[in-house]
Amino acid sequence: MHAQFLAILTAALVLPMGMAGSATAAEGEFLKSIDGKWSGKGTVLTRIGGKSVNVSCNVDFSAGADDLAMQGSCRALAVVSRSISAALKASGTRYSGTYTGPSGQPSSLSGTRQGDSINLAVRWARNINGDRKATMTIARLGENRLRLQTIDNDPASGKSVVTSRIDLSQ
Repeated sequence: MHAQFLAILTAALVLPMGMAGSATAAEGEFLKSIDGKWSGKGTVLTRIGGKSVNVSCNVDFSAGADDLAMQGSCRALAVVSRSISAALKASGTRYSGTYTGPSGQPSSLSGTRQGDSINLAVRWARNINGDRKATMTIARLGENRLRLQTIDNDPASGKSVVTSRIDLSQ
């Protein structure tokens, strides 16, 4: 009886570690699928209720086994260019890190990967659209396509509004 209990206890302790290792490997494979140079176009709202601005972006992703770094720039109206960057660290399917947008101030990111999307809660460095919260998604849309998207709540209506959507390809 004692030996059976030890075998069950050992399995209970070892099995999650093995599963965590495979989850980490799966995250590493997913992150490596994003690695490289991406370019594309999209739209950005400077504020909810305002006009959207067309942008053209070039973004470099650098992936490790459990981290992802993004460095790039987006250009609007052929004269205005803004840098963007992010650094994410994976722990299993959970992610945390920072995003630095056009303001130059780092904002915190935290969330999880579900399928081909990393879904992140954003805590802006300052109030944007009436609060400091939004969501950001980094989604694989196929072999050579990627979408970066942020969604914020309209303080007047409470409805979700896509504030940026940039479709990239390799």
